[in-house]
Amino acid sequence: MEKETILTGIRPTGHLHLGHYFGASQNWVKLQDKFDTYIEVADVQALTDNFNNPEKVRKCVRELVIDLLSIGIDPNKATLFIQSTIPEIAELTVYYSNLVTIARLERNPTVKTEIKQKKELFGESGESITYGFLGYPVSQAADITAFKGKLIPVGEDQLPLIEQCREIVRKFNSIYGETLIEPKPYLSKLPRIKGLDGNEKMGKSLGNAIFLADSEEEIKKKIMSAITDKNKIKIDDKANPDVCMVYYYHKLLNSKNLNTICEECKEGKRGCVACKKELIKEMLEFLKPITEKRKYYEENPELVDKILKEGNAKAKKVAEKTIKEVKKSMKINYFD
Repeated sequence: MEKETILTGIRPTGHLHLGHYFGASQNWVKLQDKFDTYIEVADVQALTDNFNNPEKVRKCVRELVIDLLSIGIDPNKATLFIQSTIPEIAELTVYYSNLVTIARLERNPTVKTEIKQKKELFGESGESITYGFLGYPVSQAADITAFKGKLIPVGEDQLPLIEQCREIVRKFNSIYGETLIEPKPYLSKLPRIKGLDGNEKMGKSLGNAIFLADSEEEIKKKIMSAITDKNKIKIDDKANPDVCMVYYYHKLLNSKNLNTICEECKEGKRGCVACKKELIKEMLEFLKPITEKRKYYEENPELVDKILKEGNAKAKKVAEKTIKEVKKSMKINYFD
């Protein structure tokens, strides 16, 4: 039986961190066994807010691909490709841009949230928001439809982007005839992972993340700085593990001594430093297989290139077929 196509993408703006892993990418590893999986390294979308730093995006493409291979993405099961190598996506983006108004893009809740975050982080005015940034949901619709993605793994915060794509597909089909497949969200039930500082989101720009590529020393330093119960002053003070990020990560890793850790913390029988050192040991053990795979791919860059070239070629064939169908429906296939 032919597998349904599933497509997901991630912007190359840095290494994967635990938030990415537990919140999304570990699920991609499972999905590649069930679906015809395409994973896009969305470098063009990364340029929407890194247009003045192309070297960063270029460097991050390879870092991200190695991260994905290290966590278990199998190029024999999933197609890894780089967005900019598929010009058909850009062409579809142009066609779809006529099917959505600026007002509709500005109303997109995900876009509104990201614009607000940009302003808070960088103090930018509305005038600094580029057309490319505002229009990236149109580009995402092109990503999805180029590969006829039926299911798109997303968290709840990304649902407005999928709905935007569905609207574009419906409008295209209503004008030009049934051509495109309307995708459905494959809602991730995985949690949003908190940062070391207790922030509800772990993020690159927030400085509160443990990256899968972090060295042993970096991991030790970060965990030793993690927020604990501020009311615990002395080592034998009773504490509340539910407000402690160290206990939070013990739970995330499904620590063998979780009940003991919780009870000792509540009873004042566990010091924060000892608890952090125990977490460091568990974290390093958890990341060990990922670290070993990463080392292998870093030492074999030609293999990474081969995987990407083959993935790009496969993805391009699929996108070429889609663009041919789209242009035929739009009556612009002049010499076919």
